[in-house]
Amino acid sequence: MRKMYLRVMALVLALSGGLIGTVFADQRGQMVYTMSNASSGNAVLAFEQRGDTLIPAGSFPTQGTGSGGGLGNQGAIVLSDDGDTLLAVNAGSDEVSVFRVHANGLTLADKVSSGGVRPISIAVHEDWVYVLNAGGSGIGNITGFVLTSRDTLKPIPGSTRPLSGPATAPAQVEFNPEGDTLVVTEKATRIIDTYTVDDDGIATGPVSHASSGITPFGFSFNKRGILIVSEAFGGAANASAVSSYALHQGSLRLLSASVPDLQSAVCWIVVTKNGKFAFGSNTGSNNISSYRVGRDGTLTLLASVAASTGAAPIDMALRGNSKFLYVLNATAHTIDVLRVDRGNGQLTPVTSVAGLPAGANGLVAR
Repeated sequence: MRKMYLRVMALVLALSGGLIGTVFADQRGQMVYTMSNASSGNAVLAFEQRGDTLIPAGSFPTQGTGSGGGLGNQGAIVLSDDGDTLLAVNAGSDEVSVFRVHANGLTLADKVSSGGVRPISIAVHEDWVYVLNAGGSGIGNITGFVLTSRDTLKPIPGSTRPLSGPATAPAQVEFNPEGDTLVVTEKATRIIDTYTVDDDGIATGPVSHASSGITPFGFSFNKRGILIVSEAFGGAANASAVSSYALHQGSLRLLSASVPDLQSAVCWIVVTKNGKFAFGSNTGSNNISSYRVGRDGTLTLLASVAASTGAAPIDMALRGNSKFLYVLNATAHTIDVLRVDRGNGQLTPVTSVAGLPAGANGLVAR
């Protein structure tokens, strides 16, 4: 009933010219979203994939401001579990914006304080939302919210928890598949934090774990709950690696220790839906590496260079069925589309779209 109501309202708004942003496509199709991250006014940028073509499908102001530059993060823009709600950070104005996703585009539903300074990453599990605030010159934190049926964010009292200390340079927050643990990577401290989440959505922690390698950055869970983490090694040439961990009741157990990809500055990680393959974007060497994930969670390098990309690949996203991999290239100001062979993990270039603003950040697909 709620979805039918939203579709009716979307039609009414479209006919009355009431939608925010310029709309060119049906956004319940195959959509990709990033954000401008502009300091003059942040906006979510939408693209539709039609066959082997990616076309612009609208710009939707967040009514907040971005940082105008790199955030050193993963997860700045995310979708709810059902794909009907999109959330984006406003790192310049310390806010989070919430959009409804419907057939004619995006409608801004809410904008709230992030609960800290410089929000850079968002985690969603069912109706719980946690925001990672990098903290500026102070100690960063994570702060929890309930995503209501009206697509608004309601703070969870007592949910704000600190990171391990000041100047940690955090990169990402994410729930494990069960939703009972949050994980945060800290680049500067070589620490991976875990927080236990109770039945009321309140986080407890952190428990800090030493990362296998230097500069733990982006991460993703596979369907078995294995944590796969990129290690940029401070951007040193050809020094990047990826590690995997088992997570149990907030504790990490190392499975594969710093498996090299022989490239530079691997920072962002995604895992296919079947859990068999992981891809890392090597920002310093302009390419993507691929790994096979064993049933026991161990990693094997498949291809040091699985695909070449535009300059400085950062964020990546897989569509729900993992048929396509999308790559945001920071210096080239492009999004590349690659087809994924879900049998062997091979990547085939499909298309690319250019003209993204400098400082564009975050990537998600539905």
